[in-house]
Formats: sequence, structure tokens, C-alpha cells
Amino acid sequence: MARRRPEPVQVVKQRRDAALRALVHGVPYIQYLGIEFDRRGDELTAVLSFDEQLIGNPLLPALHGGVTAAFLEVTAVIGLSWATLWEEIESGQLDPEQLIGGQLPRLPKTIDFTVDYLRSGLPRDAYARAQVNRSGRRYASVHVEAWQDNKHRAFAQATGHFLMPARDG
Repeated sequence: MARRRPEPVQVVKQRRDAALRALVHGVPYIQYLGIEFDRRGDELTAVLSFDEQLIGNPLLPALHGGVTAAFLEVTAVIGLSWATLWEEIESGQLDPEQLIGGQLPRLPKTIDFTVDYLRSGLPRDAYARAQVNRSGRRYASVHVEAWQDNKHRAFAQATGHFLMPARDG
């Protein structure tokens, strides 16, 4: 029995990048905040580039708490969606052209989201990673940590529970 020849790595990488770009750029609020995602394999790091408009307290100055919470929630939702779609992206079942054409898969809906503000967010770029603790057909639990200069010194963290969208098939 002949094995199917693997796709060239460039093709797989382009498919992954196109799918992530379509997923992130398909949500206007993510664009408004200026959040981008850096992908290394199946691991995503959210990047919130510094902008003066994101400052909540100009006397400190510190990132606005609402911006911090939104950054964490966006990271959780995109991270969870990415983890869910990974199989389909890898197998080629999910065509990035569908995503680019505006046929975004339904995103998980937030049930609850608890943010712990550990210290002030400084006026500089911030990074975050989501860890999916549990993901089933109906429910998922995600933990997110955000840091700035030192990954081991988080300035905020959050735990969220999400209602998973119904999957076709």
C-alpha cells in the first residue's frame, strides 16, 4: 500500500499562517486593539503592541484594566479556537480560503471570565499565552497569563470557561 507523499513544509506553513490570519483578522475588535499572534508550530503567543490610547492611568502610566482583560479574553478565545481547528488545518480539511472568504467558524462563547491583576501593566508591549485545560464538545476551560519583559513575572492572569460551538460532522 503506497503512502501519501507529505506536503512540502512551505505549503503546510502557508496554510497555517493563512488560517491564523483569517481567524484573527475576522474579528474587528482584535484589530481595534492591535492584537497580533505569533505562531510557532501549534503554540500561539498574543502580542499587544503598545499604544498611548491603551493607557488607563496617565499618572503611573499603566495599561487600562479593561484593555488588559480584553487582551486576556481575546487570547483565550483565539487560543481555544486554534487548538480546536488545528486538526482540520493540519489535515487540509479546513481550507484557509474559506476563512479568508469570511466563512469563519463560530467562536467559543464566554460563560465566565475571571481576571487577576497582579501588577500594573507598564507602557510597553505585552504578551500572553493561553493554556487549554479542558476542551470537550460543549464546554472548555482556559487559563491565560500575560507578561511584558519577563515571562516568569506575569502582570495579569485569567481563567475562563467557554461554551463550545456546535461542530459540523
